Formats: sequence, structure tokens, C-alpha cells
Amino acid sequence: MHCVALRYAALADVATLHVLEQRCFSSDRLSVRSFRRFITEKRSDLSVIEVDNQLAGYFLLIYRRGTSLARLYSIAVDPVFRQRGLAEKLMAAAEQQAAARHCALLRLEVRKDNSAAIKLYQKLQYHEFAIKHDFYEDHSDAICMQKQVIQFNSDSVTRQVPYIAQSTPFTCGPASLLMAFNYFKPGLFDPYQLEIELWREATTIFMTSGHGGCGPRGLALAAHRRGFAVEVYLNNDGLLFGDSVRSEAKKTILQRVHDSFKQQTEQQGIVVHHAELSLSAIKHQLQQGKLIIALISTWQFDKSKAPHWVVLCAADEHFIYINDPDIADIPWLSTAERQYIPIEYKVFSKAFSYGKKRLKAAIVIGAD
Repeated sequence: MHCVALRYAALADVATLHVLEQRCFSSDRLSVRSFRRFITEKRSDLSVIEVDNQLAGYFLLIYRRGTSLARLYSIAVDPVFRQRGLAEKLMAAAEQQAAARHCALLRLEVRKDNSAAIKLYQKLQYHEFAIKHDFYEDHSDAICMQKQVIQFNSDSVTRQVPYIAQSTPFTCGPASLLMAFNYFKPGLFDPYQLEIELWREATTIFMTSGHGGCGPRGLALAAHRRGFAVEVYLNNDGLLFGDSVRSEAKKTILQRVHDSFKQQTEQQGIVVHHAELSLSAIKHQLQQGKLIIALISTWQFDKSKAPHWVVLCAADEHFIYINDPDIADIPWLSTAERQYIPIEYKVFSKAFSYGKKRLKAAIVIGAD
């Protein structure tokens, strides 16, 4: 029985690591200087695996300040020690270290012609999300892959918020509502039947250059009509989304819709708080068994600056967990992988607003 051990690399390992690097790679090699730097700096983790006290492989993780992403910069197993499952052990340890750093995603690049490595990553549930052309020294391309390494502890809830995808580019609000509806009253609200109906009830008519998006009062009214308790949080009570519409004629119609929604919410007794919903308040509402439909800007995620509704499902010490109804950017993920996506608080704080006026809007929903 061989003794296999994992540990952090030390400066005393540099010479052995450099020899290993020469044995494993013909190009894009890490230098002695690089190994020394990565061992000593705080924004990386370099760990080694030993078999019977012989250094048999390593992995290098790099962290980017201000994000919840970790990057697997390099991984290697000495040819003498291959076919023993060491690569899987290294990957499992890398995922654990990334999670310990509160990184929700672990990303990596792999040569397009490295079929063995690609097969391993696919086995470990990594998914391709991009191609980087001319990435390596020999001008070959890299496949970019990623995996969510922090999962919500489902044992902490009796029932999870169901996942429902939006079926159009403009129905994120209705899809988010339907997730909340079917959480409080399971199976009673058919997405196929109601998604467009909810959009027609809640739409602001115009938004940017496409179909109109849904406003917070419109969504709240749609929920109220179906018997749910709702409250709205708005830090700006003026015309919503007006900055994204250039036509004065369209702005006039937007204002009429805004005024109508405002009058209806007042008539129905729906409480509208003219205030921001703070992170502490979000956690409190979720702990009380409520769900929150929040308006975010997608700039933090895909640099598109689009307004987008998501469901805030749960929160813990480090993350808010969301159900994002948009599947356009991640069509390969299963429904389970789209549920309870962890978003670090500092990232969510930046995303939880929209437009030049920093509009913050949220609907708190509970069973009536």
C-alpha cells in the first residue's frame, strides 16, 4: 500500500517542481522564479501530492481580487506516477481549496488536443464555456471550462425553490414570479400558460431597443392578484427605465404606464417602501420564509448592462443564493446546477442596481 499525501508547497520544493515541470511539459513551462513567487504570494495556492514521500505532482490556483472566481493555472503529474488516480485527487483538493477561499467557480484552460485531460474534466463535471484562440506558446487553442465548487446546503431547508427558465429574452420577471408562486403553492402555476400572461400584466411597454421589461409594481400587482402577500422596495419613485428609451413619445407612454401601476398598487393596499433593501434586510426576509425578486444589472456577470430579474432564495455567511431564469449563457447546465447559484456578497452588492440612477428594486413575496 502506497502512502499518498497532499500538502502546500514549500520553497524547498522548488528544485523538484522545476524538474517535474520539464518532464511534463514541452512548452508554457513555469520557471524557478515563478514557482518561488507563487509559493510565497497570497493570491495563489500551490499544493503538491507525494507518493511514498516522493513529489509526484502539483496544482496551482490563482485568485483574482474582487471576484469569487479561482483559476486552475497549472496541474501536473509526473509520468512515472500516472494512471494511479492522482490527477483526480489533485482536482478534488483544488476544488476544496477554492471553496475555502469562498470562490464559487473554478475555471481552467485545456489544450483542444488534450483529449485525456478534457475527458477527465468532463467526468468531474466541468463544462465548456469559451474558446481562447492562439492561447499557448505554440499558437494552439484552449478550451475554457468551469465548475461550481460551492453548493447550497440543501439539508438546511425543507423544500428548495423550483427552477423555471424564461422562454423568451424578455420574460425574466414572469419566470422569477413563477418560481416563487410554485414554491409557496407547488404545482399550481403552469409556466407555459402563465409566463406571457404575467408579462402582459407587468410590462413597462418599452425598454432599450427590444420588448418591454417588467417593472416592480407590475410584478407585485400580478402576484397580489394571485393571492400572494407582496411588498415593494424602491429607492427611486420616478419613471423607471426611462433613461434607456430615447423617443419622447415612448417616454410619454412609459409615464402613463408608470402612473397607472402606481395608482393600482395604492388602490390594492400594496406597501411600497421608498428605500433600499439592505443586505441585512434581505437575509432577515429570507429567514422569515419570504422570497425576493430582485432587479440586477448583468454587467457584473456578462458585461451587457441589461436589467434582469432573479430570485433570491437563501443566504449564508458568505453568499446569496439565486435562481437565475436566463439560460442563454449557460445552456449546458442541468436544472439542478442552475438552482441556488452562489453569489458572493460584494459581487451581489455591485450587481443589485441598474442604470445611471442606480435604481434598486425588489419585491418581497410570501404566502398570504
